[in-house]
Amino acid sequence: LHAAGADGFGAPWPGYIAELPMSNEPAPDWPSFYVSRRVLPFVRLARDRGALSAADVELVEEACDRVAEVAGPAEPPSRIHGDLWSGNLLWSADGVVLVDPAAHGGHRETDLAMLALFGAPHLNTILAAYREAAPLADGWRERVPLHQLHPLAVHVCLFGEAYRGSLLTAAGDVLAL
Repeated sequence: LHAAGADGFGAPWPGYIAELPMSNEPAPDWPSFYVSRRVLPFVRLARDRGALSAADVELVEEACDRVAEVAGPAEPPSRIHGDLWSGNLLWSADGVVLVDPAAHGGHRETDLAMLALFGAPHLNTILAAYREAAPLADGWRERVPLHQLHPLAVHVCLFGEAYRGSLLTAAGDVLAL
């Protein structure tokens, strides 16, 4: 999927994650796409729904200000699943099938970080096989919290304060990079 590439960061179709719409409007680079189309819209929606305080939003915004600096080496756009958690992996005797995509041109580390967020079965095997087929840039493990900001913000929107602490911890981890 990732090796198929994408024309740019974003997509020409409307995006959704769960029942929440998300903008796929293209951006010139991954950091600006990720911050303006993925993280901040959901952080602000969570604030508007009362699940995040102004101070919480400020912390995440500070982390977003660092995305371009800490994102690692620039990579061309990959076609990513965009909502690759363990529930969107269907295992069978023939292998695994991906379902319910929020596909767009993005950063391949995002899908891998999403798998780690909710504990995908066989995660170490998946990551080892992935690194063998398509090596990742140095520091990718340290960047996992960066790539988890979006799904955590979405979960704060959907489920409220239960995910607030995880989002703020990830933002703090990004600031520490």
